[in-house]
Amino acid sequence: MSKTETSTAPPRMVRPPAEVIYAEELAALTTADNNPRPRGWRLSPRAVRQFIVGADSAITHTWQGVKKKTAITQKFYGDDALVERCIVTLLGNRGLLLVGEPGTAKSMLSELLSAAISGNSLLTIQGTAGTTDDQIKYSWNYALLLAEGPTPRALVASPLYSGMKFGALVRFEEITRCQPEIQDTLVSLLSDKCIQVPELPGADAVRFAEKGFNIIATANLRDRGVHEMSSALKRRFNFETVAPLADKAMELRLVKEQTESLLHESAVKVDCPTDVLELLVATFNDLRHGRTDEGTVVEKPSTVMSTAEAVAVSHSAALDAAYFGNGRLESGHVARQLLGTVLKDNPDDLKKLKHYFEVVVKARGKANKNWQQFYEAKKWLHG
Repeated sequence: MSKTETSTAPPRMVRPPAEVIYAEELAALTTADNNPRPRGWRLSPRAVRQFIVGADSAITHTWQGVKKKTAITQKFYGDDALVERCIVTLLGNRGLLLVGEPGTAKSMLSELLSAAISGNSLLTIQGTAGTTDDQIKYSWNYALLLAEGPTPRALVASPLYSGMKFGALVRFEEITRCQPEIQDTLVSLLSDKCIQVPELPGADAVRFAEKGFNIIATANLRDRGVHEMSSALKRRFNFETVAPLADKAMELRLVKEQTESLLHESAVKVDCPTDVLELLVATFNDLRHGRTDEGTVVEKPSTVMSTAEAVAVSHSAALDAAYFGNGRLESGHVARQLLGTVLKDNPDDLKKLKHYFEVVVKARGKANKNWQQFYEAKKWLHG
């Protein structure tokens, strides 16, 4: 998760990539970066780390013809040492595989790393059960192929082919959703750092990777049993586990910042009291761990109660307050939007949510008006 800045993106762009959102910060870091840069990297490893975890002081530089100070914001909330290990891995010859539960910001971290190191986070392969070999390597423009035969002009480069050509990072999302034989296409590519194109003559028959090329893959822990990676492919990656946020204060800060950013992008003004967001974060923590701070044991729902889902509920509840309320977020709005998240995987989780309201929310409502309003909104829990 990250805090979104005002960007220079076209006004109709729903979600600009990280290199557009944080263009000013990247420019500031580039100006002030006096540390050694590996070949093919836009920034030094130290500056990449600053871009992701934030810097203590603002950087004075010229941006769009105006001299200004730019603060380098924290974008990844988690283990700073994890970020450093990821950067070190990308300096070497092995790929980086980010694993963890859904909603732990694996994709966001891979996007930030790509934006800082390569200046381009869009070289992305989306892993699915239908991903094919040519989507990973290359395909052909068949009209040109028929007219000219196999030529470089007729070749349609995949994101991985382009990453090798330009020396850039390639993101492979949800790699374990691909069939094992498709995953193993990467074994030789990661070992030899080249793609064979036997259809092309001469020097064009091999595309060697330029300096700066590497692969950042992501995999959800819940998918590992579906298509287990081969031992050969595992050896070509360094594994890093992205854990859920354990600090409630940090999670609250992240939910608040991200909700405000999403509302800003939507041009919607909503008052989001901190105590209501605290209720939301507490609810997610209780259901995520199956135990409350008071020691009450509750049943965990099947769905992953991640920070990303908490942000989604907060944002939806705020929009509910804006368009169907008085412009102030209340715990009742949270209750109405919570149902869609909890029941995402298993309709039977409704019983667990109702039990949580009767055992935990009701008790807390006796001493707190927000929790009381939250409990009164249980009427939205149909079924």
